[in-house]
Amino acid sequence: MGLVLNFIVQTIVWFGFMGAVIFGAAGTTNYPGGWLYLGMMIALSIVFGTIMARVDPGLLRERLKPPVQKDQPLADKLILVPILLLIFGGMGFMAADAARWRWSAMPFAVQLAGCGLVVVAILFVYWVMRTNSFTAPVVKIQKDRGQAVITTGPYAMVRHPMYFGTLFYIAGTSLVLGSWWGLATVPILAVFFGIRIGIEERTLRMGLDGYDDYACRVCWRLIPFIW
Repeated sequence: MGLVLNFIVQTIVWFGFMGAVIFGAAGTTNYPGGWLYLGMMIALSIVFGTIMARVDPGLLRERLKPPVQKDQPLADKLILVPILLLIFGGMGFMAADAARWRWSAMPFAVQLAGCGLVVVAILFVYWVMRTNSFTAPVVKIQKDRGQAVITTGPYAMVRHPMYFGTLFYIAGTSLVLGSWWGLATVPILAVFFGIRIGIEERTLRMGLDGYDDYACRVCWRLIPFIW
């Protein structure tokens, strides 16, 4: 399957599934926050996916691969399961909180602020990917693509900036969907990211020349000045 066709198919499947989770949990399609979030995410995915297809097709091809791959450590396969369940389960909980149970009462202005936070987080993640063409969705050494240690841009501040940006994306998602309680997903996800970082760093230290030196220079793993 060609890269563009693969991207189109996966976009339809991905957001179809995301919509089913959100509106299924909400129990209704009369959920403005859900439509706002889904529409925004589809638009951003198309824009940045199209850009990546032109400027770094190798990375886009890598990111379209499945979350379980041959060269991936078993530990990473195992930790990805709860992470994906937490992300999608968290979205379902946020939608149920806001539209089905109505535990949260959130002003629309806060939801719009959440849109801004999601956009900023995705722009940050895009910066990460433009800086590091080896940001695969799984832990592995990409010898076929000549993977090297990246030390510039966001990697000069924190060793795993993709996870850092994702935490803000999840926080923004909770706000757009209208759920205060959904923000509790962020610290839980941070714990699982911390476990995955340990798995990733063992792989990088063993298989990527220069990573030990880089880790000595940049001490923060996930959140600058904290850990």
